[in-house]
Parts: sequence; C-alpha cells; structure tokens
Amino acid sequence: MNLALTVLEIVAPVFILAGTGFAWVRLGYEYRLQFVTRLAMTLAVPCLIFTALMKTELDPAALGNFLAAAIAGHLLIAVVFEAAVRIFGLDRQAILSPLVFGNTGNLGIPLAVFAFGEAGLGYAVVMLAVSSILIFTYGIQMVAGTGAGAKALKEPMIWATLLGAVFMWQGWQTPRFLTNALDLIGQLAIPLMLLTLGVAIARLTPGKISLAAMLSTVKFTVCAAAGCAVGWFFGLGHVAFGVLVLQFATPAGVSTYLLAEKYEADADAVAGIVVVSTLMAVGVLPLLLAFLL
Repeated sequence: MNLALTVLEIVAPVFILAGTGFAWVRLGYEYRLQFVTRLAMTLAVPCLIFTALMKTELDPAALGNFLAAAIAGHLLIAVVFEAAVRIFGLDRQAILSPLVFGNTGNLGIPLAVFAFGEAGLGYAVVMLAVSSILIFTYGIQMVAGTGAGAKALKEPMIWATLLGAVFMWQGWQTPRFLTNALDLIGQLAIPLMLLTLGVAIARLTPGKISLAAMLSTVKFTVCAAAGCAVGWFFGLGHVAFGVLVLQFATPAGVSTYLLAEKYEADADAVAGIVVVSTLMAVGVLPLLLAFLL
C-alpha cells in the first residue's frame, strides 16, 4: 500500500500537468506552442541543466559512468530496432526514430525528479543531453538521410551541459544572486515541459493505431530491458540505475513527430506512436517505478 501511494505521488503530478495542457487546448484556449517551446528549450531547460550540474553533489566519476551507460544504451536500442525495421520491412524513415528516442525531456526529467530527487535530476540532465545530441544527428539521418551535427552544437542545452560539467569538475559556483536568478528561471522548465507535452499530444492527429499499439508495446519492452542490461553491465548505483531505466522507458518523444513533419516522412504514423505510447505510459510507468524504487 505504501509503495502504491509512493508511486502515485510521483506520477500523478506529471500526468495532471500534462492533462491540464491537453484540456487547455481541447477547451479552445490559446497556447502558443512555438513560443513556449522556444522559451523552455532555449532558456528554462538550459538554466535547469546548468544549475543542477553546478550544485550536484554526485561524484563526477559516477556521472561519467552514467554517461557511458546512456550512450551504450542508445546504441543497443538503435541496433535492435534497425535490425527489426529491416527484417519486418517497416518504413525506416518514419518508424525508427520514435522507437529509438524517448521523451527524456518533457516526461523523463520530471519523473526522475519526483522519483529520485536532486540526485535523479543530475543524472536525468545528462541523459537529456545525450539524447538531444543523438536526435539532432542520427535522428535527422533517419528521417532525412543526412546528419546534422552542426545543429546539435547550436542547442543551448548542450552548451549548458558542458558549462555545468566544467563548473562541477572545478567546484566553481556562480555568485549567489546569479544562482538564485538561474534557479528561478530553471523552475519554469518542468511545468512548461509538462504543459507543452499535453498541448502537443492534443494537437496530434494519430494514424495507424493498431500498428502504433503493437510498436509501442515493443518499444517499452525493448527499451526497459536494454536499460536494465546496460545498467547492470556498468554497475550503476540504485539512483543512477533507476533514472537510466526510467528514461529509456519513456514514450516516443514529440520531437520525433516534428522531425517527421519537417522532412516529409509519414507523420501520421509517427503521431500514432507518440499518442499511443504516451497513453500506455500512464499504466506502464507506475509499474516500472514500483520495480525501480
């Protein structure tokens, strides 16, 4: 009973905020998705990442080990799904990206914070940086047939991660007044990301639901198993292991739909996976958290 209550306390705020964003749009109220997304991704999230790394008390060696595990996990998942797409003759341009990349930002960071606290945030921002770099390089190659490494270098969250890592390594701190200001801006990130997730889901037009349901089930199974395997292989501690598995098991990211739209892939198929996997996450993630806590 206590475990069920703990899991409910973790997941309820996440889905309530996302549901609020969903309901806001469905009720016909204005939500400027492009503006809010830009505000979150260029200002709020970078501030959150920088201050989280600067103030973290985690061992840099532990974060380095987690970084290696995050990269290895993405590679393992990509190899599995690259093979599956080819074997079953699926549309690689549309299907592969949402299978490989989870919603490590909008959903993964809030869940990691609510489940594992400040320590979980430190690991979660590392995972977000890894997935962001990969989706703007390998992810674009999936849907467009070409890489975009230079685009990743233009992302403020990548530079916030690098700068935060330097401050953490050197033991530096910004002046208290600046830290407080950055903290306030960073506190916008989680509610903005969750509200935006709900808004984005409300505006998607899902297609090919039966295929999306099957692929979403496979995604959760493969990604959670890969996270566990990599976490055990790298000997991660309890919190790092939990964040790694949780982040890999997040549903398909809305960013994969945006890439499909931009590069003229089958956006309806991607939207179907995003919507169905997000709905499935309402039931799957609490069960996974019960295992990880």
